[in-house]
Parts: sequence; C-alpha cells; structure tokens
Amino acid sequence: MREFMDYIQTAFYGATGWNRDNSYSTLNATSGALLHFTTPRGLRLTLSSLATPHFATAYQLGTIGVVDGSISYLYSTVPLDYHAVAQSDKIPLPELLRSYLPLAALEPHNRIKGARQDVLAYGRLYLPMSMLEALMVKRISPTLQVQVSAVSDQTLRNGGTVLGMVQYDEGRYGVEGLASSDGGLLGIRGLYNFGGDVAGSASPNITQEIGNGGSGPEKERIYGRFSAGGELYYGTLNKSGGMSLGTRFATLPSHKGTPLTATMTVNPLMGTLSWTYAVMAGRHCSLATNMDFNVYSYESSWSVGMELWRKKGAWIVDADINSDRSEISSEPIYPLPQRSFQAKMEWRMDDPLPLLDTPDLLLPTPAPHAAQEPATKQRTFRAKLEWRHNHEDEDEDLYSGVLKARLDHHWRMGLLWEGRIKSLLFSLGSGIDLRRPDSPFRTLGLEVQFSS
Repeated sequence: MREFMDYIQTAFYGATGWNRDNSYSTLNATSGALLHFTTPRGLRLTLSSLATPHFATAYQLGTIGVVDGSISYLYSTVPLDYHAVAQSDKIPLPELLRSYLPLAALEPHNRIKGARQDVLAYGRLYLPMSMLEALMVKRISPTLQVQVSAVSDQTLRNGGTVLGMVQYDEGRYGVEGLASSDGGLLGIRGLYNFGGDVAGSASPNITQEIGNGGSGPEKERIYGRFSAGGELYYGTLNKSGGMSLGTRFATLPSHKGTPLTATMTVNPLMGTLSWTYAVMAGRHCSLATNMDFNVYSYESSWSVGMELWRKKGAWIVDADINSDRSEISSEPIYPLPQRSFQAKMEWRMDDPLPLLDTPDLLLPTPAPHAAQEPATKQRTFRAKLEWRHNHEDEDEDLYSGVLKARLDHHWRMGLLWEGRIKSLLFSLGSGIDLRRPDSPFRTLGLEVQFSS
C-alpha cells in the first residue's frame, strides 16, 4: 500500500507546481505500478497524522518473526492541507491506490510558487536496527530544484551514503544531474517531449471538438505525447559505467479514446531490450504487460498485471430506494389546490376559503412523515459542455476496494486486495508460487493504516 508520507510528498510537489512525470526516472512508472507492486508480509499497523498544514507524523509497528517499527516526521514550508486529504475515511481511494495515472499537463511554471523557494524536510528512524534515512527538497527557482537524500546504517560501507540531485524542468524537456558517495557515482539523465500538448502542436480543444461530433476516422484519432530520453552514469572509484535509452508514448487526459501508455528501453552495454504496454481497458479495469529480451544470451522474460476496482454495493442503494418508494405509494397523496380560471386571467390568487366548522368539508392534511421523491442528480459542468451524462468516476468516492494481480514467466503470482473499512485503510496480499502446488503460498501479510 502507498505510504502516507509518500502521499504527503506528492502533495508538496503539487503545491509547489513541480511535475514529477517530466523525468526519465518515471518513464516506466505506470507499468511498474501494475507489474511490480509489493505485497505485505506479516502484520503491520501505521498511524499517521497531518497535525498542522506544515507538519506530518507517522508511526509504524510490524511483526515478521520479530517486532520492528519506524517513526517518521515531515515538515513543509508550504501548506499541504489544500492538496492532500489527511483523514483516512475521506481520502479518495483512486487518488491513493490507482496504479494507472495519466500524465500531467505541461503547463507553464508558476512563477509565484517557484519564487518562494519552498523546502520539504523528511526523516525516518527504523527500530530496533537504528537505521536513519533523511530527505530534503528545496525549490531554487520555478525551473530548478535540489534534492538531497541520505541513509545512515552500520551495515553500509562507510556507515552510510548520501545522494545529491539537481533537477531542471523546462516543460518541453527535463534534465537531472546526480552524485552519490557510494562508489563515487556521477550521472546525468534527461527527457525530451514532443507532440501532444507540447508548444507548437495541435491544441487539445480541436481534438475534443472532433471527438464530439466529427467523422469516423477523426473521432478515433489518438491524442498523446511522445517522450525520449536517456541516462549516463560512471563510478569514479570502481571505474565502471552504464547507460540506457528509452522512449514513451502516452495518451493525455483530453484524449477521448482508451488511455494507454507504451514504452521501450534499451541498455546497449548489457544488451537488454524491454517493452511495456499499459492500457485502461475501462473505468474500473487496467491491464499491463512487459517483455524483456537479451540479445547476447537470447534469454527472455515476460510478466502481466491487472487491477480491477470494485464499486460500492449498488444493490443496497437500489433496495433502499425501492423500499422508500413503496412506503410513499402506500400513503395517500393529496394534490394541492389549483387556481381558478378567473383568477389566472386576472393575474391574482384565489380568495381565501371561508373558515368552516364542519370537519367533513375541511381539506385533509397529508401525513407529516411522508417522504419525498429523491431529487435527480444534476450533470456536472464538464458533462454539460461535452453533451453527455456524468461518468461514474465524476461522483465522489464510489469504490470500496481494488484487486491487483500479477504473473511472471516463473509462474509466480502476486495478489493484493486494498480497500477501506470504516476509517481504516487495509492491504491484504500474498505471493504464490504455482510451480509448488504442495506449498504455493510463499508470503502472506496484512497492513492497516489510519490517518487523521
């Protein structure tokens, strides 16, 4: 399950206007979330809180043979309560658990946000091994950001490691330079975007108009963004290096057809080719596949994954509505008195009826507890502009959970069920080895989170 602190860090990037998608490190983020999700092991409980708009805490306790845990703190100079829902009973599940996420728009950088030079500081202490990890992010300018992360552990060489990164995002392209104390690693990576919403390309509004009422071929036109990039790194201590190249095509949120993402990466030194394809087959289902091939050893591997969302029980709501309608129909309904024709012609109300003492002539009063017919839900403004009804995803949180599954060429399967019960978020998963029918379950775990 996605940790609360990672969710808060994403809110920080959203509050400062930083686009995490415009990086070579996130080239395979969509397929990776569908194919390489982690399953819990043992029992783990996490209590988190956004105590103030600038400060968050998290406490975790788990058991896998031995009892362990961690304590986390996070501080941000920019308020995060507007960009993150901290209460676990109110967090939209798709925002927290959905693996397939569309690319963010390449909007111009917010000069006001970038000029503030916001800072995020995060620290986490693991017990009982006393391992400490820290992260600091500082926004230097609207297009420049510095990130420093460190890990202190007695099992590491020299007692720990430090990684520094400078990120430059111009919208059309993004460049990152990094340096690590582990092996004296130096590296650079970049990503260049073209097509789609990049400046000088077709406007998404034109595609929307075509999709609403155009010819057949134009209506199926795919509107997306191409990205190409690479990375190069070199270890100054061990005198070794490496590189990789990659490309990606992903549809944009304004695309009217099926959302999809396709990537290809090449490692020339190792001779590895990798292809991934992820598609949102429906509003409640996403699929992904991966294929790897080595040109030197002719070895190949594959994996498939999926996620299937479960909506809240609609039959319960329908049963309640039907029962309410049956109660309404069993009670007498008295129509309101109408104005006379003469009063309508003279644009006035009828004269008040004289007070009568005869009970039989009095108008009956409807029962005070008579229920009213449920009001019809109005369409959203976006739905009206696009001449359609509301999508189910445009309502509030309609999902009770999501089922994730993956399978690789070694016939190892991973199953994960994530959802919410009352105010608790849970994640129940297992790793299964289909080649060992006598004892297929390799791992089994349950993780519970509560945040306020």
